[in-house]
Amino acid sequence: MAAAVPTTVALPAVADTDWAEPSTAARRDTPGEDFAEFVRAALPGLLRYGHALAGNPHDAADLVQGVLERIGARWTTVVRRTGDPLAYTRRAMANAHVSRWRRTRRENLVADLPDTSVVWQPDRFADEPLWQAMRALPPRQRAVIVLRYYEDLSEAEIARTLGIAQGTVKSQANKAMATLRTRLGAVAEGRGDR
Repeated sequence: MAAAVPTTVALPAVADTDWAEPSTAARRDTPGEDFAEFVRAALPGLLRYGHALAGNPHDAADLVQGVLERIGARWTTVVRRTGDPLAYTRRAMANAHVSRWRRTRRENLVADLPDTSVVWQPDRFADEPLWQAMRALPPRQRAVIVLRYYEDLSEAEIARTLGIAQGTVKSQANKAMATLRTRLGAVAEGRGDR
């Protein structure tokens, strides 16, 4: 028989002065609040960036959540050492996406299939030629294109965000654009949309 779990927890007696509202300066220096403000301000852009990286909104949300969990745990260090937490977060997302992509390339075999069925809702953009062509790009090229054309960052900002040379940004962007033009041109010829 299992032991009963108490439903209430007794709190120690605390003087009323311990519950006083912290000063404005103390609140501003609290890492949790700064992180919360950062998340509120940056979340829409990070979700767009994640969607473009991952190719669908569900994986994008997982990617953003995982990266924000890791960054939130050491927020003061990130702010102190980087000075630009948004660029650091984007770089962490790109790195996490590449790592996930490398891990999932391997085949995972399971002994038994799960008993529950999964409710799947198709992505409305899944069949769009541009999204198909974007998903086919290598992760670094996709990250460069997303940062350049979706987030409107300069080549220097992209280089700083991804931790690569500015020349690498240019070459990756050129390769990606050539691939996209070729693939989208083939789609247009196949439809007769010239």
